[in-house]
Amino acid sequence: KHGYQDRTTLVATSLCCDEVNRELELAVTDIYNDNFNMGGLAGFAFGGVTSFGAMAHHIPNDGSCVIIYGPHVGIDRDGNVGKINRRGRSGNGACCGSAAAACGYVLSVHKGECAKVSMPSSPLDAQQFFVGNMLLPQAERIANSDDTEVELPLALFDVQDEYMKEIVSKGCGEVAGDGKIALLGGIQINTPQGTGEYFLPKVFEIRNNKGEKIADLMASFASA
Repeated sequence: KHGYQDRTTLVATSLCCDEVNRELELAVTDIYNDNFNMGGLAGFAFGGVTSFGAMAHHIPNDGSCVIIYGPHVGIDRDGNVGKINRRGRSGNGACCGSAAAACGYVLSVHKGECAKVSMPSSPLDAQQFFVGNMLLPQAERIANSDDTEVELPLALFDVQDEYMKEIVSKGCGEVAGDGKIALLGGIQINTPQGTGEYFLPKVFEIRNNKGEKIADLMASFASA
């Protein structure tokens, strides 16, 4: 439908580099072969417009692309949101660690406990700088929520969704011919090893290479 065929579709992902997120990528590549990776810490598409343009030039002739993006959050064996039991490690740990660190920074700035960090001069931890500062506008929302661990991935998604759509609007013309851009954005929910993983879809739409939305497919999940 909408001109998509397995053999002419390229999948791009923008998911956190945490190893727990590879299960979703593997499930997708079982259908569409290898994926193009746009993502960095917390799932932000730090490859930006340049990576989108490169990906667009890799789409098979007369084909289209699907971009799967969003943050992730863990739930451990005891039901704690924002934690996960990792393979070979006792106890639990933060998931997503980058998101948790950014949340701590954002709430500290919001409370006046620390100042906003200035642009780093070194690339050594530049991605984490941007995760924290791009999340800053969501500070009040997170601070006033009933559960910051639940609200955090939702807030992160809204930031990443806006960012991804800005990238698409800048780079969409690189998609050749009648090629389409399908955006599937949501939140990965990581669970302990041996249990099923989940994906909460938040956006599912198709855009043309002018950046115009030509189909909203979210309703398709209701009948799935």
